[in-house]
Amino acid sequence: MLFDSFDLVSALATLAACLVSMALLLAVSQQLWQLRWTATRDKNCKLPMPKGSMGFPFIGETCHWLLQGSGFHASRRQKYGNVFKTHLLGRPVIRVTGAENVRKVLMGEHTLVTVDWPQSTSTLLGPNSLANSIGDIHRKKRKVFAKVFSHEALESYLPKIQQVIQESLRVWSSNPEPINVYRESQRLSFTMAVRVLLGFRVSEEEMTLLFSTFQDFVDNLFSLPIDLPFSGYRKGIRARDTLQKGIEKAIREKPLCTQGKDYSDALDVLMESAKENGTELTMQELKESTIELIFAAFATTASASTSLIMQLLRHPPVLERLREELRARGLLHNGCLCPEGELRLDTISSLKYLECVIKEVLRLFTPVSGAYRTAMQTFELDLSQTSDYTHDTAAVFKDADAFDPDRFSQERGEDKEGRFHYLPFGGGVRSCLGKQLATLFLRILAIELASTSRFELATRQFPRVITVPVVHPVDGLKVKFYGLDSNQNEIMAKSEELLGATV
Repeated sequence: MLFDSFDLVSALATLAACLVSMALLLAVSQQLWQLRWTATRDKNCKLPMPKGSMGFPFIGETCHWLLQGSGFHASRRQKYGNVFKTHLLGRPVIRVTGAENVRKVLMGEHTLVTVDWPQSTSTLLGPNSLANSIGDIHRKKRKVFAKVFSHEALESYLPKIQQVIQESLRVWSSNPEPINVYRESQRLSFTMAVRVLLGFRVSEEEMTLLFSTFQDFVDNLFSLPIDLPFSGYRKGIRARDTLQKGIEKAIREKPLCTQGKDYSDALDVLMESAKENGTELTMQELKESTIELIFAAFATTASASTSLIMQLLRHPPVLERLREELRARGLLHNGCLCPEGELRLDTISSLKYLECVIKEVLRLFTPVSGAYRTAMQTFELDLSQTSDYTHDTAAVFKDADAFDPDRFSQERGEDKEGRFHYLPFGGGVRSCLGKQLATLFLRILAIELASTSRFELATRQFPRVITVPVVHPVDGLKVKFYGLDSNQNEIMAKSEELLGATV
């Protein structure tokens, strides 16, 4: 019995010693990791490095970032200030916020900083992508891409986008169960990108396969660059290769599927624009450009669409004001949207309250929380701007946490206070080329939601929002959609008559 007790005590002592040794080893390795980055700083600069933590060896603070979502940056900003250092996705990072700091970085492209995405993102998007291009190559590519989003191009996309949105809302409303809004918004924006933007004629089976593969691609776009058989990085590479095979097939079949086509899609415009600028796109460049176009339309648009629906659910008076504006413009009559074909760009642009709603959604829920740059030389940033974080706490926005579309009205115009306080689509030479398409899509979606749908939250409370890879609710946002039947249309028509009589 005595020996048994001795063996137990000995085992516990050994376990305790192992735990203490591991804790000491971890602490020492973490200190060496911090020193490793301190030693690489510019010795000629006497200014202090930003405060912060480089986390654990190799993984840094990536796990904290993935788990905490938007709370990660907020907690570090509160602890360290407006500019802080960290280590994410295998790279050291200085997180920069504050309008003046953002202005300095964005306007310093090609002189102070240059684009440098995380290794996983850079590899998966490809070396020929616009996102990875720099200098003159970037300028030329951007000029080629610009025609894809011209006013003329958007006018031709508009009826097709409206049709895709209407079809999706009918499917959502016919589902007896609540839908996952983020998932279905991804499917909607993917369908829009493939069938409208790119003009691909693919079967439903092929579309389902492409959608699933593209989700794997996006889910692993921001992953640790560890190329092992079961890593997210390897999964992303496999998804990219599968996508490129499917896209090459669709591109080669495209000239054979022109029957019944009445507009030039983005891929047509892209190839024509390249020829006009004296270049011929290779198949590899076309495949990478196609994936980049789908990604631009897919991830951020799905994120913003989900945020739009969530805010309309949170604020029913906003939804009702949208309906009132549609009635006033003659777009909503007898409980129905105006006949197809009457919705035009100039009509949509005239809906000023709708514009304010979309701007406010993008202010509070900017789909992408930042962009990556690498410093080309040592330069100073103002570390004291702790109360001037861009968008959600910028001093120019009154009661910044509140959802208040009227802050963008002509009377208030809070976004006019400073150029770099409101940047939902970035700024400088790398501002988002597709911003007009994105806002057009969101406006059409809002018009259709206000005109043809009823919807309600299917959970007891609204979900928490996370930021990786883009801003979205942690549970996808569960919502039950209902189509407007004839009785409901009559009720809406009567309410319109009453409103007209009151006026």
